[in-house]
Amino acid sequence: MILTLSDIEAAGRMLDGKVVRTPFEHSVTLSEITGASVFLKFENRQFTASFKDRGALVRLADLTAPQRERGVIALSAGNHAQGVAYRARQMGVPSTIVMPVSTPFGKIGSTELLGATVILHGDSVSEGEAFVQERAEADGLTVVHPYDDPRIIAGQGTVGLEMLRAVPDLDCLVVPIGGGGLIAGIAVAAKALKPGIRIIGVEVESYPSMHHGLRGWSLPTAGPTIAEGIAVKRPGVNTMPVVRQLVEDIVLVSEARLEHAVQLMAEIEKQVVEGAGAASLAAVLSEPERFAGQRAGLVVSGGNIDSRLLSSVLMRGLVRSGRLVRIRVQTADQPGALARAAQVIAKAGGNIVDVHHQLWFEDVPVKLVEVEFVLETRDANHVERIMAALADTGMRPERVQAGHSRTNRPAPAQPAL
Repeated sequence: MILTLSDIEAAGRMLDGKVVRTPFEHSVTLSEITGASVFLKFENRQFTASFKDRGALVRLADLTAPQRERGVIALSAGNHAQGVAYRARQMGVPSTIVMPVSTPFGKIGSTELLGATVILHGDSVSEGEAFVQERAEADGLTVVHPYDDPRIIAGQGTVGLEMLRAVPDLDCLVVPIGGGGLIAGIAVAAKALKPGIRIIGVEVESYPSMHHGLRGWSLPTAGPTIAEGIAVKRPGVNTMPVVRQLVEDIVLVSEARLEHAVQLMAEIEKQVVEGAGAASLAAVLSEPERFAGQRAGLVVSGGNIDSRLLSSVLMRGLVRSGRLVRIRVQTADQPGALARAAQVIAKAGGNIVDVHHQLWFEDVPVKLVEVEFVLETRDANHVERIMAALADTGMRPERVQAGHSRTNRPAPAQPAL
């Protein structure tokens, strides 16, 4: 595959007025947190909430009249599915989307709502590849690959055109990598417009397929991740040579960093972002020294995150930052003892959101009772002040950490009267 700037510019002209020219904005707060000058390309604000709209439309526009009549088929667990379904419906093209049986109900429903016929097959995206080819051949359907197609790559590359035309003096672009279609297109466009710009890719630690492929490693890629959009086991045949030539490095990010980045995007930018969409920010958080002082363009690739997952990520973030804590105390088993503990917490400014009162099932002296409070606090320092206030009453508080063991606990407290 030989893709040029002119190919991507032609794709851009074709997409003009048909996709959202998404905002590319400087984030003052994230810049202060990371030490880089951070600019965010909000592709989560496309109609289907991801950059996939671009490549899908460019590819479908190339279909011949007979191909349009017979229809298209695509394999996807999420964003590509919705991009193809949406654009196919606009063009009057029948679409079939093959999804793993484990695909969340919300993504299945969204894809069907956009007009596609959804077939659930296999336990993973990779298991559906042979099935898609069989159905395409049997029914005369055109396969729309999620990333390993020159027209798809050209469409995704328009993201890079928009970024550099809006902010020409960027030092680097930070781009999530799944199969490589997005970063390959962006790299071709960006390097042609500004040869000295650095392109940094991002993969999740459990799916470093491009990172390993470039090094000739055949290590396994598997495991649960909140970055389903970039959880790809094999990079593209067409995309890997482009990445090898134009991408400076690939940063591998942990699940904890991805969760933190999703939380920051929600709290600071007020943006709902999926795990893959937060990967670029996670990379800058993971390696601040690499990006310190740099004008960095980060691609926020998508915002399709399950509501329950988002809720869990945000609550876990509160726990990590010390704004939601569990504190266990032992106090006298007598009227008013629980109320006194609650009063101490309230006076110290803590907000009680849950209480568990344990009398019989723990190894606690018979005249004591164990109470576990879940508290909302301002920060870790506030937690320490609350615990000090409880300790001043003789209650001996113990902060309960994740994975806490009941061995080697402090000696029982004396009754607080």
